[in-house]
Amino acid sequence: MREKSWKLVITFPSTTAAMAMEQACREAGAPGRLIPVPQALSAGCGMAWMAPPEAQEALERLARSRQIPTEGCHRLLL
Repeated sequence: MREKSWKLVITFPSTTAAMAMEQACREAGAPGRLIPVPQALSAGCGMAWMAPPEAQEALERLARSRQIPTEGCHRLLL
């Protein structure tokens, strides 16, 4: 069984926004990956970006610079 650790989960209002974040992160070399939204959260679409918590500031800055709308940033034990 895998040990749980703290993760940053960014939620989006649409699938288009989630996919734009994936592309922006790949281009920028930012950490993380798309995941289904965890049951503990709800979001406008069923996808979220999961990354290490220490990347939060950089990912928020990246989303703002690319005008990618987000619903929220959450720290969850996953």
